[in-house]
Amino acid sequence: MTQVIVNGLLLGSTYMLMALGITLIFAIMNVMNFAHGQMYVFGGFVTYYVFGQWHVPYPIALAASAVVVAAIGFLFERFLFRPVMRRSNREETTMLLAVGTALLLDSVALVVFGEKQRGVPDVVSGVWQFAGAYIPWRRVLVFFIAIALATGFLAFIQYTRPGRALRAIAQDRETAAAHGVDVSRYSALGFALGAMLAGLAGGLLVTTEAVNAGAGSFASIKAFTMIMIGGAGVVSGAIAGAFLLAFAEAIGYYLMPGSLPYLTILVGLIVFLLFRPQGLMGKRWG
Repeated sequence: MTQVIVNGLLLGSTYMLMALGITLIFAIMNVMNFAHGQMYVFGGFVTYYVFGQWHVPYPIALAASAVVVAAIGFLFERFLFRPVMRRSNREETTMLLAVGTALLLDSVALVVFGEKQRGVPDVVSGVWQFAGAYIPWRRVLVFFIAIALATGFLAFIQYTRPGRALRAIAQDRETAAAHGVDVSRYSALGFALGAMLAGLAGGLLVTTEAVNAGAGSFASIKAFTMIMIGGAGVVSGAIAGAFLLAFAEAIGYYLMPGSLPYLTILVGLIVFLLFRPQGLMGKRWG
């Protein structure tokens, strides 16, 4: 059980980045980014090529994943979501666009990267034994990097001028604009930051798990599960949802075979939402 708890903590730290990213985009633009999992996959592949194939130091490869996926997010907001939201007030329109971007990235990933599973060499080697649990040092490294990145992101949102602008837009878009906040500019920044967090999660997890072009949809399901557990658009809920999902996975795979753990998790999620549709941290009124 110690091993299961450790596995949940290590996995939850990386899931937290994915959950924070999708929460940021939803809070600012009221758009569910269905391509979030695909952005995670792109982040993993960038690290695979830069670190695994070109042998560039891992920190630079991780930074490259962040920059490339942030650029994808910025371009999506600037040339796809912004024009559509300007011309249409229907939420269904942006939802369909988000699904379209997910399918687009799926196809691009399949054409560019192929169908094979990809992995990278160990960033650090060795195993750490702690309280009866055996933990590869590469997973310990990923855990501390993920915690540091999440802490830095939360500090940015809380204490910087751009962070305050993003929080103002999330609370009330029209009022923020009336007080001089450049909503278009900061919406692009928010979308790019949200995508960047997905790319960082991909760059971290590719060091412990293989990545393939078809993994985006399943990663998106995980991201949506996290925010449904915690409450859409709520930062504390995203963090809680990430760790709860990670522990549910760790315990489920320990107790049950095959794909049964995720079937159980999804059934449990449906039952949970019947009684609390706003999630753990969400409010009934939004």
